[in-house]
Amino acid sequence: MAIVVNLDVMMAKRKMSLNQLSEKVDITLANLSILKNNKAKAVRFSTLEAICAALDCQPGDILEFVPEDSGGKEP
Repeated sequence: MAIVVNLDVMMAKRKMSLNQLSEKVDITLANLSILKNNKAKAVRFSTLEAICAALDCQPGDILEFVPEDSGGKEP
């Protein structure tokens, strides 16, 4: 199973740059970039809450479950 982070999609929908989000959420660019590029191994609920508040979205708008048996295709 894989959790895909669609942070870049939500940022594009809200027309927000990584720098702007970093300032609003008070997270370093490096940590936000790790999350955006699906390199994060975990995310704190407080971080997820701050990102959702800044982007005016729900956690499900950012996080997506993709089963391994999907044959390489995303839903």
